[in-house]
Amino acid sequence: MQNIFDAKVAQEYINRINNLTPETQRKWGKMSVDQVLAHLNVAYSFIFEPEKHKKPSFIAKFLLSNFVKPKIVNDKPYKQSLPTSPVFIIADQRNFEEEKKKLIGNIQRVQQLGKEAFDGKMSHSFGKLTAQEWNNMLAKHLNHHLDQFGV
Repeated sequence: MQNIFDAKVAQEYINRINNLTPETQRKWGKMSVDQVLAHLNVAYSFIFEPEKHKKPSFIAKFLLSNFVKPKIVNDKPYKQSLPTSPVFIIADQRNFEEEKKKLIGNIQRVQQLGKEAFDGKMSHSFGKLTAQEWNNMLAKHLNHHLDQFGV
């Protein structure tokens, strides 16, 4: 798994994002490129703006931590056309340039904060994660959707 905390790797992701255009077509799935950029930004909003999101109930947190987390934080790539959690679904059209700029800023912020800032950091849905788990989760998600759009 690539190390998202490494400046070179972060720049590689940014370069891939910069290869996207508003006309880039998906290889699978339902979301348009602007919606996918917004979708990717939702993950970062859980990190940087957790107050925007409703906390999961005790039962939901138990299920997320014990059944979903292991699949999300491991180093195995996501399969195509997996179901999307409702909170991550973007149904409306978004401003491509604004979402792209925001996503690049989020990637840079994670990289600049560094591994140390994420080691033991609480996840909204999964509880305390290691830096490696944060890395896997964010890198897998980026790779999945950038591959979806052929970049």
